[in-house]
Amino acid sequence: MESSLYQDSRDVFLDTVNTKDYIQLDRVSIIYQSLLDSIKKPLKMILLYGKPGTGKSMFLSKLHDTLKETQQIYLYNNPILDESEFFKTIAQDLYGIEYSGELNFTQFMKVVENKELYKAIIPLILLDEAQLYSPALMEKIRLLSDTRKVKFVIALHKTEKEDLIAKEHFQTRIWQSIKLENASIVELQTYVQKKLLKANCFDTANMFSKKSIKLIHKLTDGNYRDTNKLIYTIFDIYAHYQENSPYKIKSTREVANKFIEMSAIHTGLINA
Repeated sequence: MESSLYQDSRDVFLDTVNTKDYIQLDRVSIIYQSLLDSIKKPLKMILLYGKPGTGKSMFLSKLHDTLKETQQIYLYNNPILDESEFFKTIAQDLYGIEYSGELNFTQFMKVVENKELYKAIIPLILLDEAQLYSPALMEKIRLLSDTRKVKFVIALHKTEKEDLIAKEHFQTRIWQSIKLENASIVELQTYVQKKLLKANCFDTANMFSKKSIKLIHKLTDGNYRDTNKLIYTIFDIYAHYQENSPYKIKSTREVANKFIEMSAIHTGLINA
């Protein structure tokens, strides 16, 4: 194999959120359809949660791309932590109103109350990394959702610190909680091979046997982000050897355990 093929295969696993890279897995597709169905149902907040690297940002990006032609939808990838800036951004996006000065929650709610809905479909706001918002701002977002003039899909890392989410007064406003989980061994093999096949990297896709995927799963626990970083590093090592010491990988048909372990050490999955 040429080093360019390893480099192309490596770049397939760059840690970026691009909906073109979305991989259709059976369980993931069912969860995604559940999210779509939830949005169409009576207005309540929707909580999308899971450990870092389980695909929450990809879900929100795909949701935005799917719905942007048919409804008013806004994706905030990076939390707007200043409350005034948060409400000024929403006022601009939802109503086309620009504010040069401060805009507090009380002022913004007066704007919302005076605005009539001109479309049958309620505007949708997608908030990523919502665990970074303050409890006070999250409570105001909850109150805003109660107006039934905007609906929220909130994605956050599920940790022990999400006390606000656990509070009864907040939970009652959530129409549905959707949990994303790490991949099983079978799902991980499908994920890796589909990503490579989608990029026309057919030779390298065949390098991942059940045995090698089992080791990768053991190291990453099936976490998509950790898997991407690990395999990116594996192909980086292969590209290096192909260019400098090709005889060491000349007969390679299956990804070598030593390269998986080297990559795991480099990415911090193994402490050495």
